[in-house]
Amino acid sequence: MSPTLVPLVTGAEVTFWIAGPLAVLGALGLVFSRRAVYAALSMAVSMISLAGLYASLDAPFLAMTQIIVYTGAVLMMFLFVLMMVGVDTPDSAVETLRGQRPLAILGGVGIAALLITSVTGAITAAPATVTEANAEFGGNVEGLAG
Repeated sequence: MSPTLVPLVTGAEVTFWIAGPLAVLGALGLVFSRRAVYAALSMAVSMISLAGLYASLDAPFLAMTQIIVYTGAVLMMFLFVLMMVGVDTPDSAVETLRGQRPLAILGGVGIAALLITSVTGAITAAPATVTEANAEFGGNVEGLAG
């Protein structure tokens, strides 16, 4: 009986497969939620998931900065402003700026086209390297110094 090889699963991989989808779901909740408080809470889920991803990548300073500065300060300030202003006011369906919706659709189509062309270019083009520049100047340090 031959021993079978078991694939090694690290803690960083497990953290990625848990925190990654949570970050994406939090971002989608931020975009698609109808109420501002739910959007802020979805953003908190996304930010804390990103902090978990940073911690799993051995970046403790970045993880703590994400929690303390972004989640703790910026997001809580946003929630404080929401509480001060009040969220009981109903959303108006009347556009205050004429032509805002067609311009937003045009901007979205433009960003989608830019994203598609950049991803397509990254997939089809040869990878950019510094081999030619290093050969021309004799090395990376010399190329940066010149």
